[in-house]
Amino acid sequence: MANRKMHGAQVLILVSLFTVMLSFIPGASILTYPFRLFVTFIHEGGHALAAVLTGGSVRELRIHLDASGETYSLGGIPLLIASAGYLMSAIYGASLLVLCRDGRNAKAALTLTAAAILALTMFCAQGMLSVSAGLGIPIVLVFVALACKESWAHFFAMFLAIQCCLNALIDLRTLFLLSATTNVQSDAANMAGMTGVPALFWSLLWIGGSLFILWRALRTYGNPYAREVSVAAPRKRRAYANL
Repeated sequence: MANRKMHGAQVLILVSLFTVMLSFIPGASILTYPFRLFVTFIHEGGHALAAVLTGGSVRELRIHLDASGETYSLGGIPLLIASAGYLMSAIYGASLLVLCRDGRNAKAALTLTAAAILALTMFCAQGMLSVSAGLGIPIVLVFVALACKESWAHFFAMFLAIQCCLNALIDLRTLFLLSATTNVQSDAANMAGMTGVPALFWSLLWIGGSLFILWRALRTYGNPYAREVSVAAPRKRRAYANL
């Protein structure tokens, strides 16, 4: 088990270095574009899930060429629905990071994610790009889960987790700047319209919430190994005493 934990840490470092490397390669944005669409699906899926869980319904979900998105819903609790997008990206990325840290759950996580995006597409997606991406992404996820070795599925799941976490923070930084300097339509602007509290406050609140989620995920990522060592050592001493 210790080897698996160490291997998980190595994979996380490797994926993080790979992600940083991509940011310095000209034209690499073309390679990462499908992952941006994936993160947008997670974001918009958060709005849709919040609408359904609070008693509302989803009219449509649209993904645009610039990797932005829109979700239109009826009913539900608007404050929770508007807040769910950015937080869902952080929650999903953090959850994937923790669940797949040693690679054993990577294929199951990818398969469940594919099923969720496919369901979201079938019931909510509108528009050519939305439907195409909503069908293509699950195909890739299922292919990785079924056709690739566990080590490659582990790497891929970690890359998705890092992309979700980074994009959540990058998008929130953009939202903060937009909220501070413009009145452009956004989730924060919607919250401001509903509550009278400035959009800047909501963007800061979501940034704080996302950072807390990621901090807890990183703590959880490392803690299981420490607990295992602290529990295993007394057992060894008791066995020695019984000799």
